Amino acid sequence: MSDDELIYDWNQEVPASVSIDHDRRIELNDETLRDGLQSPSVTDPPIEKKIEILDLMVELGIDAADIGLPAAGPAVQKQVEALACHIAHNKLPIRPNCAGRTLPADVDPIIAASQKSGIALDAALFLGCSPIRGLVEGWSVEKMGEIAEKAIRYARDNGLPVMFVTEDTTRSSPDVLRHLYTTAIEAGAERICAADTTGHATPSGTRRLVSFLRKLVDDSAPNIQIDWHGHNDRGLGLVNAVFAIEAGADRVHATALGVGERCGNTSMEILLANLHLSRTSTRSLVSLMKYCRLVAEALEVPIPVNHPVVGRDAFRTATGVHAAAVLKAMRQENGELADQIYSSIPASLVGRRQRIEVGPMSGASNVQYWLMENGYAPNDFLIKCVLDEAKRSKRALSDEQLKTIVKSVETAGR
Repeated sequence: MSDDELIYDWNQEVPASVSIDHDRRIELNDETLRDGLQSPSVTDPPIEKKIEILDLMVELGIDAADIGLPAAGPAVQKQVEALACHIAHNKLPIRPNCAGRTLPADVDPIIAASQKSGIALDAALFLGCSPIRGLVEGWSVEKMGEIAEKAIRYARDNGLPVMFVTEDTTRSSPDVLRHLYTTAIEAGAERICAADTTGHATPSGTRRLVSFLRKLVDDSAPNIQIDWHGHNDRGLGLVNAVFAIEAGADRVHATALGVGERCGNTSMEILLANLHLSRTSTRSLVSLMKYCRLVAEALEVPIPVNHPVVGRDAFRTATGVHAAAVLKAMRQENGELADQIYSSIPASLVGRRQRIEVGPMSGASNVQYWLMENGYAPNDFLIKCVLDEAKRSKRALSDEQLKTIVKSVETAGR
């Protein structure tokens, strides 16, 4: 088979026109506790931490959460049951789902967890569908359909709602997808999910694919919901999620800090901020920093200093020109301007504030701001002494270093 036959490329075609309904609610599915834990670099946290993370998802208004793949083994099964019971006992407004292959053996542990907790657990049943995957597995399209139908009917017969997930959707042909999704819907699936499993999609490819699925569903089964699950191998996870929403996806998947297989998934915190800024979501983001810090601690993954929204440097500057503009904005009658003069995302949106540091690229405005913020009375001589020290440094000075400089100047002046 040629490369074109092995990999269907949605990215190469002319984008379809899209009709966007800005009034509909976009749901979010948090994959941190399942797909996020599949990263080979993370630590699987204890159940107590997972419950804390789940509770913060609720605070953020996240609609659904993948709480694990219970067929992975007894330990995962036990934790899935504990999370499901926590949701049930506390009547949490979040819809839990569990991942599994399209095999009755993977459905059975989900049934058990559902029965133990007393709540419905969505079975997110996945099946590889691209030509390259079919070749490796030795599957025909007909065989794929038979596998999917059997597992979905089994789950539905046992009272589980089903989301049918096609793996590697973004490298699968329209004819294959039409056959598999139609089969799944006829077997009882309530949702279908397009998964960019290898992070192959571009924004235009995402738009074409989701538009195709939207038309497929609207023409035959308008009550069926469409999910988008993206990966970040090409660095396009976030923008693809946005394009999927614009093309008609009802729900998108993401993880805290983008943790997940290989280069990770769409980052939940950046997606939430963008949805808010585009007025697509009114969810409060006050708990976003706590959510990301807890995940970083529990999974033992660092938050990059320049990570959007939650990184240490996201609202921090040591540059003179920037600091001068921020200070001028702070002096305006509308002090909120300081949150926008050099930031497209207001720090206050996520419970943070702009910080002005002092370093070799700083000017007098940086020093003046720092002195006032730390209870010192600025004067020209003190500002000059601090700035001279900063210019000799190779990086921004810490609060402790600055306090030492101020103390030495004050001592020398006595």
